[in-house]
Amino acid sequence: MTRTRTLADRLTRALVRWVGGVWLLCVLAVVWYVDGEINYNFDNELVEVSHRMFDIALDEFDRREMDAPTPLIAPTPTFADAAVFFQVVDTANEVVMRSAETPGDTFDVPLAPGFANDAAWRIYTVRHPTRGFFLQVADPLSERQSALNRTLFGLIIPLGAVLPALALLLRRIARKELEVLQELSSEIGERNGTDLRPIALPGLPQELQLVGDHVNRLLERLSQSLDVERALAANAAHELRTPLAAARLRLQTALEHELRREDVEAALSALRTLSHRTEKLLQLSRAESGASLSREPVDLVQLAATVAQEFWQEPRALDRLDLKVPESEVPPTAPGDFDALAIALRNLIENALHYAAGSRVELEVSANRQLIVRDFGPGVDDVELRTLELRHVRHSSERAGYGLGLSIVSTIVAKHQAQLSLTSPPAGARTGFEARISLPQVQDVAAA
Repeated sequence: MTRTRTLADRLTRALVRWVGGVWLLCVLAVVWYVDGEINYNFDNELVEVSHRMFDIALDEFDRREMDAPTPLIAPTPTFADAAVFFQVVDTANEVVMRSAETPGDTFDVPLAPGFANDAAWRIYTVRHPTRGFFLQVADPLSERQSALNRTLFGLIIPLGAVLPALALLLRRIARKELEVLQELSSEIGERNGTDLRPIALPGLPQELQLVGDHVNRLLERLSQSLDVERALAANAAHELRTPLAAARLRLQTALEHELRREDVEAALSALRTLSHRTEKLLQLSRAESGASLSREPVDLVQLAATVAQEFWQEPRALDRLDLKVPESEVPPTAPGDFDALAIALRNLIENALHYAAGSRVELEVSANRQLIVRDFGPGVDDVELRTLELRHVRHSSERAGYGLGLSIVSTIVAKHQAQLSLTSPPAGARTGFEARISLPQVQDVAAA
């Protein structure tokens, strides 16, 4: 089984490899530079030596020329390390003087001023400015290579000695710096369905701070989803218990009395109530979760006409529901979800048709992006007006009432960053009720 390395180990390995590689490249660059400097210094030394001893060698040659064989052999210096390998050559390429220590094939290069190399020697040739002689001075290349090797080893050996210590140091630093990651992991591991608190770890580095922010947003969305699930369960238990019990009781009574018509009709009515409330609960759950809510431009006139057309198919609303739209060529638009806003309007119109006591109901679209549903029925008092948006609060025993309907509307409006205002009676009327949805502009949503 392959052992999984820790992040600290992986960072340490990577850092050691990169630091070692960069160090090695730096060593090679330094060696290249030092090699150039060594050659430059040795060449300068050859030039200086040749310029200093040229006249000395010619003086010795002139003094001994008459009674000495050719070529003359320069005397051996007292100190061995002071020996210079040189020879003096005339224009006929004849050696007239040479050092005693110079091997015979040392100056096997063309006779031309400047530097030249053979297999083992670096040779500098200079011509006398007034006399027809050349001086050639040789320096062994092995000395230069030896100096370069000493420099190379002096840089590489510390690298090999320091790398293990550097690896231990980097490992310790990596573990120390990654402790905050362990703390973040522990905080995330502690979260569960009953503990969805945001993670608070001050001092996180920027990269981990982004991870923490994303995790907190995920926890927030998860908390909202769980709240919606719990709310749906609570609403279902509250809203469905009564119609289910009524349907069961009516069906049981019908069975006991050989399916009397009135009992079956009562059971069907209870089932219709159950279906209606189930639809409301699903609408509320969808609105609270904000699932798949789009933010496309919605034509408010088209939205209101679509919803009104649905109600005009029912006899109870055909003569009571009026639609008012602004008289402008360009219809008002607002960013939102067409289906969700339609659900909100349907709930407002259903409530108005039910509680308006047979009076007229108006669906109005204003030019400033407002959807208004008003009726001229009995309306509600101030106490009822303050409780209309609360769930399970009914003001009639016949239907689900304002409780779920206005709760659905309020949730959808909040998801659209809009405002819902309730008034009873409407402005300029003696009785009635008005619900007004004020939608934002596109730039307002973008800014939020």
